[in-house]
Amino acid sequence: MTRNSAFSTPGTLCFNTCVARLFPDISITSVAEYWNARPCNVRHSPREVGTREYFDEVEARKYFVEPHIPQFAEFPRWNGKRVLEIGCGIGTDTINFARHGARVTAVDLSERSVEIARKRARVYGLEQQITFYVADAEALSRTVSVEPYDLVYSFGVLHHTPRPPRAVEQIRRYMRPGSTLKIMVYHRRSTKAMGILLWHGKGRVWDLDRVVAQYSEAEMGCPVTYTYLPREIESLLWGFRIRKMSVEHIFPYRVSDYVRYRYHRVWYYRLMPDAVFRWLESHFGWHLCVTAEV
Repeated sequence: MTRNSAFSTPGTLCFNTCVARLFPDISITSVAEYWNARPCNVRHSPREVGTREYFDEVEARKYFVEPHIPQFAEFPRWNGKRVLEIGCGIGTDTINFARHGARVTAVDLSERSVEIARKRARVYGLEQQITFYVADAEALSRTVSVEPYDLVYSFGVLHHTPRPPRAVEQIRRYMRPGSTLKIMVYHRRSTKAMGILLWHGKGRVWDLDRVVAQYSEAEMGCPVTYTYLPREIESLLWGFRIRKMSVEHIFPYRVSDYVRYRYHRVWYYRLMPDAVFRWLESHFGWHLCVTAEV
C-alpha cells in the first residue's frame, strides 16, 4: 500500500490525544528499566557479548529472520549523508548505516543498549562515524542538538514510548525539506496481534492494547506497546507526506527450536507455498513500515 499526500485532518488531535491515554500510568523510567534489563536482540547469539563473533552472529540472525530490514533501510543510499537513528538498541542497523558511509547519530533510552552498541562500533572500527546518546525520544532536543538530518530512522521503537505523538513532534525538528523519515511500528491487523488476542486475551478485543503490550516481545511484560492501522499512521504523521507504507514480517519458526538457534517452520507455514506465505505477510504481517517526508 502506498500513500502520496499530506495529511491534515480534524481527527488528528483527537487520535493523538486518545492514543496517549492507553497507557496513562506508565513512566518513561519504567520503559527504560525494561529495556535495560533485556536489550532488544541481545540473545541473538550464545557467544560472549561484546566479541566480534557475537556481533556477527547477532546481525546474521536478525537479518535472516527479518530480511525486509536492509531493503527498507536502504543502507547504501545514505553514503555521505547524516542519519539520526532513534532507538538504536544494540546497534545492528547503526553499524550498517556507518558501514555504508553514513555519519550516524544513534540514540536509545536504554543505557545498557547504548553501552553494547558503543562496543560494537569499536569492534568494527566505526566509532568515528557514530555519535551515541542516551536520550528519551519524547524529549530528544534536551539531549541531541537540533540540526537537520537527511534521514531519521526509527525501527520498532515509537510504539514502545508512552506518548508517540510527542516523539513525532520531536522528530519534525530534525528534518527539513528533502529529509526522509523511515519508521516501523507494529501492525494491529496482524497474525501476531490476533494470536495474542485469542491465546492470551481470550478474545477480549477491548483489552487488545494491554494484552499485546504484555506479550509483544520475547521477554514478557513490556510496559508500553501500541499497534496501528494504516489510517492511524496517517493521523500520527500529520503534516508529513507518506511516500510508501508496507506490511511485512510473519515469524514462521517454532519458538522451542528458535531459542536453541534452530530454524524449523511451524507445520502450517511449512506446507504453505512461498507465494501464499508472502501474500499473507504483505497483508497481515507484524511490521508496518512507513517512508515519509516533510
